Amino acid sequence: MQQRTLGNLKVSALGFGAMGMSHGYGPGPDRDANIALLRAAVERGITFFDTAEVYGPWVNEELVGEALQPVREQVVIATKFGFVIDAEGRQHPGTDSRPENIRRVADASLKRLRTDTIDLFYQHRVDPDVPIEDVAGTVRELIAAGKVRHFGLSEAATGTIRRAHAVQPVTAVQSEYSLWWRRPEEELLDTLGELGIGFVPFSPLGRGFLTGKIGADTVFAENDMRNGLPRFSAEAREANQTLIEVIGRIGAAHGATPAQVALAWLLAQRPWIVPIPGTRRLERLEENLGALALTAADLGEIESVQVQGSRYPERMERMTNL
Repeated sequence: MQQRTLGNLKVSALGFGAMGMSHGYGPGPDRDANIALLRAAVERGITFFDTAEVYGPWVNEELVGEALQPVREQVVIATKFGFVIDAEGRQHPGTDSRPENIRRVADASLKRLRTDTIDLFYQHRVDPDVPIEDVAGTVRELIAAGKVRHFGLSEAATGTIRRAHAVQPVTAVQSEYSLWWRRPEEELLDTLGELGIGFVPFSPLGRGFLTGKIGADTVFAENDMRNGLPRFSAEAREANQTLIEVIGRIGAAHGATPAQVALAWLLAQRPWIVPIPGTRRLERLEENLGALALTAADLGEIESVQVQGSRYPERMERMTNL
C-alpha cells in the first residue's frame, strides 16, 4: 500500500479506526470476528491503527492489543488519554489531562495494548483546566522514558496546537474531516502544513452517511450514538441526499462506490492526510482500500454541495477546542 508521513511517522495511506468495534454504534460482531478483521487489515497493507482508553472504556484497547500482538513490529498503534474514567471502568462527564492522570493512563494503556511503547499518544480532548504546556511537557517526559514515541492532539484549535508544539513537537492532529464536516479547511490545515504536522481525519465517511447506505428511513440501534446527533435527524438525512447523489454520479463514472469517492477526495486534499475509516466487515474494508484518485473536475462538482445540520449537540460541541 502507498505510504504517507505524519510529521516524521511513516504509516499506510489509509489507517483503521477501531472505535466502532466496541463503542458508539450499537451491537457488532463478536470478539473473534473483530480480531480476525484487524489481522486481515494488516494482511492487506494497513499499518496504522487507532484506539482509545475511553472506547468501551478499555475494551477497545484490549481488543486491538490482542489482535496486533503477533504483528506488533509491523504496525503503528495510536491511543488517547484525557477523559474521566473511574476504577470500575465507567466514564464520567468532563476531561482530565492532569500530568498524574496522563502517566497513569499511559501505563494502563501499555498493558492493555500488550506493548512496550505507544507509537502515538493523543490528548483526546483539550482540558480547559490544565495548561497545554503541562500536557505537552508530561508527554515529553513519557517519550524520554521510552513509553511513548510521538505526541498528538485531537479536536484542538490552532492556538493550542502552536503552544503544545513549542514544548513537544506534535506529530499528528486528529479531528473530524470529510465531505460531511469541513471546518478544518478554515484554519487548521494551513497551520498543520506550516508546522509540518500530519492530519488524521476521523469519521472520514461521515459516520457512515457518505457510503450512500443511510436514508431518511434508516433506523439505528437504540445505543447508536447517531440517534443523538442533529445531522442524523430524519430531516437532515433527507436534505443531505443531494451530496450522496453527487458522489454517486462521480463514482459511477469511475466504477467506484460513494465511500471510495469520499475517501479519495480526502486523500487528494493534502499529501500528509491519513484517514482512519472504521468498519466491522471485511467487504467494507476491501471497499475502502479501493479508493481512487479524482480529477479536478470531479472535485469541483463536489465543492458545490452544502451539507445541512449541526455536527454535534451543543453540549458535545463545547467539548471541542476548535
